[in-house]
Amino acid sequence: MTGIVLRWAFAFGLLTATYNPTQWNYVRWAMDGYPDNLPVAVLLGLILLVGYVIYLRATLRSIGAFGMLLVAALVGALIWVLIDLGWLRLDNPRLNLWLGIIALSAVLGIGLSWSLVRRRLSGQVDIDDVEE
Repeated sequence: MTGIVLRWAFAFGLLTATYNPTQWNYVRWAMDGYPDNLPVAVLLGLILLVGYVIYLRATLRSIGAFGMLLVAALVGALIWVLIDLGWLRLDNPRLNLWLGIIALSAVLGIGLSWSLVRRRLSGQVDIDDVEE
């Protein structure tokens, strides 16, 4: 369970480092210091891009586009239930952005953790394509 939580937390960190409703994010920092910090902004942007490529590639390989849509639909349905029960309201744009970040990080975290979940549920181990 710890591995799954760590993968989700890293996905959440990757998304919030890129953009969030606070002033502490890459997009705002890069836009504010564009001419002065261009080399550092490019370097950090490439590091973030590498993180996204790793997560998206692993997620697409493990659960595919349909699986990503299904997980997103489940998270959306959960949010809908919370709204219907009156536990959540969508009149705050900052909260909506955080909900979107949590939803996307759930999709990426589940995608990267799917092999662990599948192994625990079925007892079967996934093996990537190995060339001999």
